[in-house]
Amino acid sequence: MEHSIASLIQIILERAQLLTEKGDWEEALHATNAALEKAQDELSQDLESIDHFVKSLEQRGAIYIKLNQLEEAKDDIKQAIDQLDHRTDRLADIGRLYSLLGYIYSLQNKSEKMTEAWIFAVEFFEKNDPPLLIDAATICNNLGFSAKAAGNFDLSETFLLKSLEIMHSELGEKHEQTASISNNLGAVYYASKYYEQSLVMHSMALEARLSLFGENHPDSAQSRNNLALTLIKMGDIKSAREHFEKALETIENLKDSNPEEWETITSNYDDFLRSQGDPILADQVAKRIK
Repeated sequence: MEHSIASLIQIILERAQLLTEKGDWEEALHATNAALEKAQDELSQDLESIDHFVKSLEQRGAIYIKLNQLEEAKDDIKQAIDQLDHRTDRLADIGRLYSLLGYIYSLQNKSEKMTEAWIFAVEFFEKNDPPLLIDAATICNNLGFSAKAAGNFDLSETFLLKSLEIMHSELGEKHEQTASISNNLGAVYYASKYYEQSLVMHSMALEARLSLFGENHPDSAQSRNNLALTLIKMGDIKSAREHFEKALETIENLKDSNPEEWETITSNYDDFLRSQGDPILADQVAKRIK
């Protein structure tokens, strides 16, 4: 590909990116269409021409997603993947494209297709030299979350354990992403009625979040809420109440910016108080919720 043509395509794509950042999706689509047409005209066996064509397809696919034109987005991403078939120098790009394809399937509620695409993404991230382990772990977390939503707790545990192992090794125990995955795994164990394992995971998440953010943070309040729910199942009512009260104190200060988290925690605390025969305080909490 001639250098001048490659530069032109890059300039058009950069303009499309600026339009995208401004939220001008229609104009961004026109720009990517122009870049894609030029890239397709120059498409040959030359690897540079293929790379520009793939980049244009990916960028247009992302814009189609924003425009909710999911079939068009899917076609572009699939075509981009086909263009990179057997390209060992583009394993990271193929992984990213499969990740995006899985996201499109998730928007279409096609869980089997989504899972298949994300598993391919993990494989390509791991085959890259060097392996893109954080990217692989992020997709495994998504897979675990999806499997839990489908009620497949064993599969969810498998994906989340893999994600946690990578994040713990690569980022350390006291990292935001590691804490988030510990929290997700704790939720799976809670749903599976493995309360001891749930307690360990939620305790790890809370310790990391307190270390990272301190007490006055919605993630810390979330972990205390989850820990309290687990402690109730284990019969430790005193500790559960302490965690609920600390969570409530934190989230009340942040309820304007985190209304859903505030409602979840206050509702859980209200249920807890009523189950413990404390309706007066429960009524006071219920009034806060309203």
